[in-house]
Amino acid sequence: MNLSIHGHHVEVTAALRSYLTSKLERIHRHFDQVVDADVFMSVDKLEQKIEVNLHVKGKELFAECKNADLYAAIDLVVDKLDRQVLKYKEQRHAHQAISLGRQSAMQ
Repeated sequence: MNLSIHGHHVEVTAALRSYLTSKLERIHRHFDQVVDADVFMSVDKLEQKIEVNLHVKGKELFAECKNADLYAAIDLVVDKLDRQVLKYKEQRHAHQAISLGRQSAMQ
C-alpha cells in the first residue's frame, strides 16, 4: 500500500506518521486489495482536520473527521474507513456469490 501524508499548518512528525501507519494496518488486514492512501491533515484555529482518500480495487473511499485532538481525529477517521471497507467487501462478495449462483443455475 502506497501512503502519502500531507500537512497544512501541521508538521508531519515521525511519531505522527508511525501512529497513522499502525492504524491504517487494521484496514489493510481486513481488505488486502488497498492500492494507495492519500492523507491530508490541517489545522484551523483549534480544530484539527484529517481527510483520507483510500483507493481500493474498483472504488475510491473517502472519509474526513474534525476534532480538537489530531490523534483522536485519526482514530475516528480510521473507524469510518474501516466500516466503509467492510461494507464494500461484503457487497463485493455478495455480488460474486450471486453471479456464481447464476452460472451454476445455467449449467
